Amino acid sequence: MKQQNDIKMVIITGMSGAGKTVALQSFEDLGYFCVDNLPPTLLPKFVELMSETTNKMDKVALGVDLRGREFFDHLWGALDDLTERTWIIPNILFLDAKDSTLVSRYKETRRSHPLAPTGLPLKGIELERELLVDMKARANLVLDTSDLKPKELREKITEQFSTNDQHTFRVNVMSFGFKYGIPIDADLVFDVRFLPNPYYIPNMKPLTGLDEEVSSYVLKFNETHKFLEKLTDLLSFMLPHYKREGKSQLVIAIGCTGGQHRSVTLAEYLAKKLGNDYKTHVSHRDVEKRKGH
Repeated sequence: MKQQNDIKMVIITGMSGAGKTVALQSFEDLGYFCVDNLPPTLLPKFVELMSETTNKMDKVALGVDLRGREFFDHLWGALDDLTERTWIIPNILFLDAKDSTLVSRYKETRRSHPLAPTGLPLKGIELERELLVDMKARANLVLDTSDLKPKELREKITEQFSTNDQHTFRVNVMSFGFKYGIPIDADLVFDVRFLPNPYYIPNMKPLTGLDEEVSSYVLKFNETHKFLEKLTDLLSFMLPHYKREGKSQLVIAIGCTGGQHRSVTLAEYLAKKLGNDYKTHVSHRDVEKRKGH
C-alpha cells in the first residue's frame, strides 16, 4: 500500500474547448503520468490500481470530460472517495473561457459540441456551464483561457505545478476595467470606481497606475487609505481560511472603469502588502488597451 502523500493527482476538467488537451501536454512535459478522457466511473478503479502498483508513480494528471449528467454524478462520488485516501494529494484544475471564445474555437475547428452534436455550439456550452457550476466552485485552481495562447497556458501551468510543493498557496492580484468585462476566473472582485479618477486630468490620461505620478495621486486621498485599510483587514481574515480549505490559488480582481489607473495602482499596492505573508503575483489585464489614446 502506498504511503501517505505518495501521489500528487491533478484532475483537469472544465469547459469543452477551454484547453484541456494543451493542459495535459503541459503536465506530461512536467513529468506527470497523464490519462485523457478518463470516465469518472473508472476513477475508483484507476486509484485502486495505483495503490497496488510497484512502479514509481508520484505525479498523475487526469483529463475528465463531463459528457452527461450521469458522468457528473459519478465524479462527485469518486472525488469524495479520494479525500478519504491519505496517500493522494488531489487537486482540481478547472479550465474556463468566455462563451464567445468557445463558440469561435468550435467554428475554427468545425467541431460540434459534445452536448449539442446536432445543434448550435452555444446551446451545448450553456448546458455544460450549468452542469459544471458546482465543479468550478470546488476547484483548487480556475484558469480563464479566453485570452491565452497555448504557449501562455503552458507557462501558467508550469508556474503553478512545476514546484515540488503543490500546496503552496498563491495569491494573484489582478487589475481590470469593467468596460471590458469582469474576469471569469476571479474569486473576489472589488470595485474602486468610487475613487477620484486620474483619467480626467490631461497629463495623467495617457499614463497608468504603474507611473509614480498616477499612483501618488490615487493614494493621496483619505477614501483610498480607508478602503485599503478595510480591504487588507478583510483579506487578513479570509485568506487563511481559503488556504485551510485547500485552495492552491486565490484570484483577487480590482476593477475600475478602464483598468488603467485606479485599479492598477491599488493592485500593485495590495500585491506588495500581501506579499509579506503569501506568495503573490500581480497582473494588469487591460492596462495597455487605452494607453496612449
